[in-house]
Amino acid sequence: MNRRVTRQQHQLEQRIRELEREVELAHAERDQYRGRVAAIESSKFWQLRRRWLQLKNRIGGQELLDWQPQIPDIPLPAEPSDPVETDYDRWRREFAPRPADYACMAETVNIFPAKPLISVIVPVYNPPEAYLRAAIESVLGQIYPHWELCLADDASTLPHVRPLLEAYAAQDSRIKVTFRDANGHISACSNSALALATGEFIALLDHDDLLAPEALYEAALLLNKHPEADFIYSDEDKIDEQGNFSNPVFKPDWAPDSFLCRMYTCHLSLYRRSMVNAIGGFRVGFEGSQDYDLVLRFTEQTKQVFHIPKVLYHWRIHDASIAHSAAAKPYAYDASERALQEAIQRRGEPGQVLRVLPHPGHYLIRYEILEHKRVSIIIPTRDFGEMLDQCLESIFSQSSYPNYEVIVIDNGSIEAETQTVFSKWQTKEPNRFQVYPLDIPFNYSQINNFAVTKATGEFLLFLNNDTKIITPDWITAMVEQAQRPSIGAVGAKLLYPNQTIQHAGVVLGIAAATGHSHKHYPADAFGYLGQIVSICNYAAVTAACLICRKTIFEQVGGFEETLTVGYNDIDLCLKFLEQGLQNIYLPHVQLYHYESKSRGEDLAPDKQARFFQETAWMQQRWPDWMQRDPYYNPNLTRRYENYQICDPELEP
Repeated sequence: MNRRVTRQQHQLEQRIRELEREVELAHAERDQYRGRVAAIESSKFWQLRRRWLQLKNRIGGQELLDWQPQIPDIPLPAEPSDPVETDYDRWRREFAPRPADYACMAETVNIFPAKPLISVIVPVYNPPEAYLRAAIESVLGQIYPHWELCLADDASTLPHVRPLLEAYAAQDSRIKVTFRDANGHISACSNSALALATGEFIALLDHDDLLAPEALYEAALLLNKHPEADFIYSDEDKIDEQGNFSNPVFKPDWAPDSFLCRMYTCHLSLYRRSMVNAIGGFRVGFEGSQDYDLVLRFTEQTKQVFHIPKVLYHWRIHDASIAHSAAAKPYAYDASERALQEAIQRRGEPGQVLRVLPHPGHYLIRYEILEHKRVSIIIPTRDFGEMLDQCLESIFSQSSYPNYEVIVIDNGSIEAETQTVFSKWQTKEPNRFQVYPLDIPFNYSQINNFAVTKATGEFLLFLNNDTKIITPDWITAMVEQAQRPSIGAVGAKLLYPNQTIQHAGVVLGIAAATGHSHKHYPADAFGYLGQIVSICNYAAVTAACLICRKTIFEQVGGFEETLTVGYNDIDLCLKFLEQGLQNIYLPHVQLYHYESKSRGEDLAPDKQARFFQETAWMQQRWPDWMQRDPYYNPNLTRRYENYQICDPELEP
């Protein structure tokens, strides 16, 4: 009887494991589908298809062409005549301030200990009258009253501009206007507006955009909490000619290496005026990217950068706006490239700025390697000799870096095939390959800490045995970053064999633990705000492929041996952050990752118990980080790894 019960229990447990695996695969397929849909809907083809459908509808449904583009069998976007509430509409309905909130804000201003004057800087040149008027009215409508509006007209030729500016200046004493005699373009014009400013802080506003009513209030509120702040930026969205809001940009907190790859702070931006004046204001010659250049120079003088994760700025979409088309101001990208090239030279980190094609405004920086110091590649393994051999073959045949060693830690292998692989590589690479036995119960942290005692390199490159190198200069690219004094851990883009993403950085707090950024997206996808194609700061990267300097690894105590299987790499990265270092992901370093084949699935009861125990340990050790990842905006979902807007009904 007991034997029958045991057999039935075993069959039931096996079925449960099969069902759990089916659910996991279903979730993976769903996330991959969502990623593909997002990529399709953001493509130029999809936009052209949408325009074609709209035009067809206007002429009564007649076909314009004798062919019809093939598109995926998914629901079409809403037609203008049949509006459908979007995810962002739902988000705004839940989170945008209400009239009662505005009234409360106005009362709160009265009890602010500090009421700094904020000078709103607006360079003006031939804006449409309605847009210019709306921009000025958005400042007049600010809840926070301690502002001045500094408008500089850059010799506009449209007849409505000067009378309109003069009328507003006469209407409110807080509005200052200067008229330039000759057109000098946006940098010179911005400096003319800056010369009018007397506020402790300046805020930048384009002549056709809008400030949210609470924009300056939120900035002043932050300054009362953090008077040390020198630079503040917020989230933003876009507003079309019909007044519809769309395309919210939910940004990370300050991420200096992400910023070197794209200008993401944008609007709303506030700067301490004395510091802007000290660095010379806006530089002529960087028109179109004058604010990118300004932030690069400004943040070299201060680390007091703060982010308000609220939509406080509405970027106008119209035919001449860069918000409408990247082709509107192509010269801006040339200026960005020059600003970045000068920045890395100023900072004593020479290198080359490369454009990410075909994504204008995104860049990769490849730093010069000052010295090709030795890299110790550390690989723990237990049997699975064929898989290990594939990993080693890819390292020794692909790697172009001239100075490395491979250290394999044998964690109790018993198969003859594994020993054959060890012998093969000891014979082929006697100077670059070593095997050390460590026959203990599996403890990833302890195994790797032991390996570090055997390493002779100044860089430690931790690598799983179930990986395969794709990028020949992978070590070179990782050393370029790891050599920098500001950098802690450097990670790579890891792919599943089906060419979808397994790892592109780690986000904390996903599903109450951690998640891999953009998991199951296509390998060549753009990602949210271009994060897949950009070098980005993350709270952590996976140790399936991670490099760091040996000195800082030892300084923080290496891997935490209490964490035998999971989170040890996350804990290491957080210890680096605690030391003021940055962790980064590199999109141009790619490997296949077959993900824990040698260790198996964590479905057994004892493994699940261990997982929950280690999760609890992390939440106790790093409560703030696990609840609020500063490199991931709180307005994005914590349920999935796909950067969708959080659903107010599911994520209050």
